[in-house]
Formats: sequence, C-alpha cells, structure tokens
Amino acid sequence: MHLLAIAVAVVAWLGFAIGLHPLMLPDEGRYVGVAWEMARSGNWIVPTEDGLPFFHKPPLFYWLVALSIKTWGSTPAAARLTSVCAAGLGVMLLHVVLRRRVGAPLANATVLVLVTMPLFFGAAQYANLDILVAACIALAIVFGADAAIASRRHEPAQRSILIAWTFAALGVLAKGLIGLVLPGLVLAIWLVAGGQPRTILRLLWWPALALFAAVSAPWFIAVQSRYPDFASYFFIHHHFERFAGSGFNNVQPWWFFLAALPLLTTPWSLWLVRARSGRVDPDPERRSLRRLMWTWLGVVVLFFSIPRSKPVGYILPALFPLAFLVAEPVLAAWRTSRLQRLVVASALLATSVCVGGVAWLATRYDRDHASIASTLRRLRAPGDAVVFVGDYFFDVPFLADLREPVPVVADWRPERIAEHDNWRRELAEAATFAPAKATALLSGSLASMRCEDRPRWVLVGVADEAPLLSLPGATRIAQSRQVALWKVAGETCRMASQEMRADPGAGGAGTAGARMLGVGHPQ
Repeated sequence: MHLLAIAVAVVAWLGFAIGLHPLMLPDEGRYVGVAWEMARSGNWIVPTEDGLPFFHKPPLFYWLVALSIKTWGSTPAAARLTSVCAAGLGVMLLHVVLRRRVGAPLANATVLVLVTMPLFFGAAQYANLDILVAACIALAIVFGADAAIASRRHEPAQRSILIAWTFAALGVLAKGLIGLVLPGLVLAIWLVAGGQPRTILRLLWWPALALFAAVSAPWFIAVQSRYPDFASYFFIHHHFERFAGSGFNNVQPWWFFLAALPLLTTPWSLWLVRARSGRVDPDPERRSLRRLMWTWLGVVVLFFSIPRSKPVGYILPALFPLAFLVAEPVLAAWRTSRLQRLVVASALLATSVCVGGVAWLATRYDRDHASIASTLRRLRAPGDAVVFVGDYFFDVPFLADLREPVPVVADWRPERIAEHDNWRRELAEAATFAPAKATALLSGSLASMRCEDRPRWVLVGVADEAPLLSLPGATRIAQSRQVALWKVAGETCRMASQEMRADPGAGGAGTAGARMLGVGHPQ
C-alpha cells in the first residue's frame, strides 16, 4: 500500500497540468502530429509526417501516443499522457530497486528529489521522445546493476537481467541505438572499475539477448523490407552523422551541459557539493550503487557533450543518478534537526519553480496555433481542401482534426532546404521515400496544385499572404498572431490557376509572398 500511495502521488504530481497549456512548437506539434497520422491512418508500421515516411525516430512513442489519442481523444492532455506514464514508471521502478538495495528512506528521498527537479517535471509533461527514452535507459541500467549485485551475492539474477534487456530493447524502439549503447557503456565501465569484468558475461545471458532481439528487431526488419534506403538514412545519417557532424539544430559549445544541468535542476543541484564519491560507508551495496551513480552521471554528460548538436532533452538520463547523489546529503540533513528547514526550503523552492513554469506556459506561451485550428475545425465542411503556404503548421492537423495530408506550398530549392534543420528539410528528406506522393503534396506554386469545386482553406503567415490579397473571391477569415486563415472559392482557384500558368509573374511577383511560393520540388 505504501508503494501504491507513492505511485499515485507521483503520477498526480507529474500529470496535474498536462491539459493546462497548448502544444509547444515545433517539437510537441511534430511528434504528436506523427502519432495523430498513425492513429487516423491505421498504419502502425510506417510513421508519417504530412503523409510522407518520417524515419527520424523509431515508432514506440508514436504507438503509445496514438493509442492514447484513440482512447482519450485529440487533446494535448491525451498526447502528453505517454510522457507522464513513462516518467512515472521510471521513478517507481527506480524506487523499487533502491528500496530493496539501500532501504526505503533513501529510495523515498531519491523520488522526492527527482520528481521536483524542474527539468524532470517539465519533461514528464512534454510530448516528445526524450523522457520515454530516458526512462528506458535508466531502467536498463538500474536492473542491469541489480542483476550484477544479485550475481555477486549469489542471488537469483535472471529476472532482473530479462527486465534490463527488455528496457534496452524498448529504448532502441524509442530512439535507436542509444537505448543499448548508453546502458552498456555505463554498466561496463562500472563493473570493470569495480573489479567485476566477468559479471559483464553473466549479463549477456542468451535468453535475454533473444528477448532483446524479439522486441527490438521486427520493426526495423519490416521497414527495411519496404524501403531499402531506410537503414542508411536511419543509422548513418540520424545516428553517426548527427553525433559526429554539423548542420543540425541547437548547436552548443562542449561545456553546455555542464552549465545547463545544474541550472535546470536548481535548487537540488546545489546539494551535490555535499555529496562525495569517496565517502567511507560500511554498507557495500550503498558504496557500489554510489559508484554506479557517479559513473552513470559522468558517462551521460561526457557522451552528450561530444556532438555539436545538444538539445536539452538529451541530458535527461543523467537526472536519475543525480537525484540519488543529491538524496544522500538531503536525507542526512533531514536527520539533523538544525538542517531540516534547509531541506524544506529546497523542496518548496523546487516545487514553486515547477508550478511557476506551468503557470507561465498556461498564460504566456503564444507560439501555438490552437485558436486558428479551432476556427478551421468549426467552419470547414468535410471534403474542403486545406493548404499550408510558406510553413508547415505542425499542430493544426491534430487540433483541427484533418484526416488527409495537407499540401504545402513553399520554396523547395535545395539551397533553401539546406539552410536550417527544420520542417522544410524533414519533408524534403521524407519525399525521397515516397516521391510520387511528395509531388502531389509539396509544391512550389499554388498554380501547380489541383483545383476542386469545393472551397479551399489556406493557412499562411501574415508576412507572406500578398498573393492572396489581390485574388478575387479570396476572403481572410481569421488571424491568430502571425498566421492568417483564408477561404478561396473553387471557381476562384481555377481562375487563379489559369492566370498564373499564363503569367508566372502574376499574383505579387517580387514580393516576399511571391518569393515564398518559389518553384520546383524536392530533389
């Protein structure tokens, strides 16, 4: 009952605000949009972005979010439920192992610190892959270490080995090779440094390896059989090139995580100065786990400091060992009456930062398109076409309940695609896996798109709507911040198409809007 009470409290705390703020762009809109397409299409093998194969990441997150959407509806809360559950599962299974190995007080303190770290709290209600893969990596390490300790104590270890390899397989299905490589590195370095290299061989138990292959391999085999270029694109481009190369988003200096990790886990990170890796301790298991946690923390920070691209979510696997290392001095301080107020103050400050972040997002975040998507959903009749001009509005298909891929009119020249690691590059790369479909969806001109008798709804940035301003019969219906919604009658569409084919310079040539319409298709 004690564990159940902790589990309920953890999930309630991590999930109380998942419906209070809009989807954040681009990440939440992108990944929830892919899951939405999976749910609406019923294609559970090939993730798609705007109907085109999207192989940046494996499908586990999309599967879970799609199931949540189908169960609870197309809402931000349903989309974020997977992250809450992944974080909650990671926390509780960490607690189970720590409680068995070092006792309930330290396990409870670790949970308290972890769930109130601002970065962990925010990631737990952020609909992208980071907390899911972090939890899988953490649990692979925790149960691998539990199996190693059990083996040293001549206790049964097979169950923990199987669980560790299961989570490693799920980590691979969540984000790729990192789900296996990072737990393997941490455990191998810890065991070798602790004089137990032979234990590594015991963890390589063949039934566990078979289970790992059975869980992780089928999806990769199925996709490779359909798309021969998949393995090269997924493993070479999105693993090794992203790790070693440049041209990807969020480029930061090598020391970025050394600064970001303490800042984003304040005030708990300040307690780390009271933690000492060489502390004398009569409990061998606690000494061994402490060495594991320092190894784990160091490997994760060092590993992700190497690539130039450093999204903040990469560092999430380091929060689990950091919480343990902080929890030791916090628990010691709690047992000293004169320091209890400092512990309470830290907990209150951490909680206030978490709640304040939610309040800011709920009242001040303004980059989403929820308002204009709501208008589109209310006014658009079934069968009316929707077109995006100059941008891909990630959250609109999900929020407006669009059942078909949306044509995107933009500048698809190679030099434009190469400028930024964003939606334009994503769709252009996806187009190489389905060129025929991409030809119908990715256009350089409104004139090249097929006109229907029904009205067409056009979403466009207000800075790029010049071609629509002079189009007879085109009506601006709504504007939300910097995005406008236009309604273009079917007859107007045909007239504009004929005029623009006869005179490619018509419709505002030379303006920023006309340049945004561009020419050509992805190459």
